[in-house]
Amino acid sequence: MKNYIFFLAFYIYSLLTYSQGVLGKWKTVDDETGANKSIVEIYEKNGKIFGKVIEILKPFDEKTLCQNCDGDKKDQPILGMVIINDLEKHGEYYKNGTIFDAENGKGYKCRIKLDKETDKLQVRGYIAFLYLTQYWVRYNQ
Repeated sequence: MKNYIFFLAFYIYSLLTYSQGVLGKWKTVDDETGANKSIVEIYEKNGKIFGKVIEILKPFDEKTLCQNCDGDKKDQPILGMVIINDLEKHGEYYKNGTIFDAENGKGYKCRIKLDKETDKLQVRGYIAFLYLTQYWVRYNQ
């Protein structure tokens, strides 16, 4: 009986710990207006972290194309676009990857970190010592 209770407690703890990780769906917020922009799904593939736009929120249009992009992303739909690539876990951070800003068509080095107290995702894009930080909100629906 003690083993059963221990196993059950361990199982519940592991579910709670897993649910507070960076994986899952996150609502992005416009820096200037505070409007909700999109839902990005953060997922793991081959030991690295990626993020894909899975929903565009109103007042934005789901048919919006990446007009400011170059190369293979030029005039491609933002919906379905992978915008976070190749992040690796280093302590409490995921870094050494990139994030793509479809609004201006530019890519940046990226670092993300889960703020466990607020359950928000700190997303930082940077070039050298210049950076911009956004806080994404966990999307539960």
